Formats: sequence, structure tokens, C-alpha cells
Amino acid sequence: MPAPPYQQTPVLETERLCLRGYQLADLDAYLAIWQAPAFYRYLSPRPMVEEEVWTMMLRSVGHWALQGFGFWAVEEKASGRFIGAVGFADGKRHIEPSIKGVPEIGWVLAAAAHGQGYASEAVAAALAWGDQHFGGARTVCIMDPDNLASRRVAEKFGYREFARTTYKGEPTLMMERPARSVTF
Repeated sequence: MPAPPYQQTPVLETERLCLRGYQLADLDAYLAIWQAPAFYRYLSPRPMVEEEVWTMMLRSVGHWALQGFGFWAVEEKASGRFIGAVGFADGKRHIEPSIKGVPEIGWVLAAAAHGQGYASEAVAAALAWGDQHFGGARTVCIMDPDNLASRRVAEKFGYREFARTTYKGEPTLMMERPARSVTF
């Protein structure tokens, strides 16, 4: 995909969520989320430190600037709280089979937000945007094979397993959502 010119993060709204660009104030909340074992257990062998969370936020801003897509901060409308992130990336991962150049969707929500349907709501909004932006192209996601809740969300939106591999020394499930036709 050719890189588009700089793009601000678009704001997407659902019934209960606002998907928006990151704000400086999100750093403390995101860092606190990354300290909860119930949050990071399928994502990392340890909690992330401030520098890592900050780098992750900056990486998303860079994705929007260089590729025209990235991650949104997920805000709960009722409380105004930052509760996680959802979006697309091309992380140029060193993984086999390669997924370089394929939009990779991901979502992470605070443990306190689990079990409320927020992940499905956020993923639905991101995928609707992605289908329009990517012209219905194939998208992928990767996850810990034991993360059954995320797998259920992925399957709900048409993702199916296409490979099992190892990424950074950890077993990894690779899922894909085939290309689809989209009307504009």
C-alpha cells in the first residue's frame, strides 16, 4: 500500500465508546492498565514500564502519520475513562508466515472493562473503518493461543486460524479475515 500523507486520527463513536487519538493524559491510565496481571498475561511476560507504554503510544501516532492507519485510544463515553486501545498496524514483525504489508488488527482493554462487550463494540467500529479504508482487503491478527476471549471476538468478526507459529519465543496463533467486497 502506498503511504498516504499525514493524517490525523479519525474519531469513531459507538453507542458506549469513543475511539480517538491518544492524548498525553492517557499515558498514566495506560501505564496503570499495563500493571494488572489480568491485562498483560496474554500479551507480555511482565508488566510494561512507562518508557515502553510511551513508545507504544508514539508508534501508533507514527502509523497514522506514515501509513494512514493506526490504533485508537478507547474511551468509555459514560465515564470519560481511557480503557484501552484498538486499531491496525503493520509492525514489520519478524514472524513466519510473514504478515508484512497486511493490516494487523489488535485490541487491548483494561481488565475492569472485560466481559461488558466493549471489545466487540470497538472491534466492530475499527473493522467498519478498515473495510472502507483498505477496500475490503485481507486483515490478520495474532494472539496467545490460550487467550480464548480474544479468539472468540476475532471469530465473531470472521477471523479464522491460518497458522500456529512462535513469535519472540512464545506460541502464537495467527488468524485472518479474508478480503471482502465493499461498496463505497
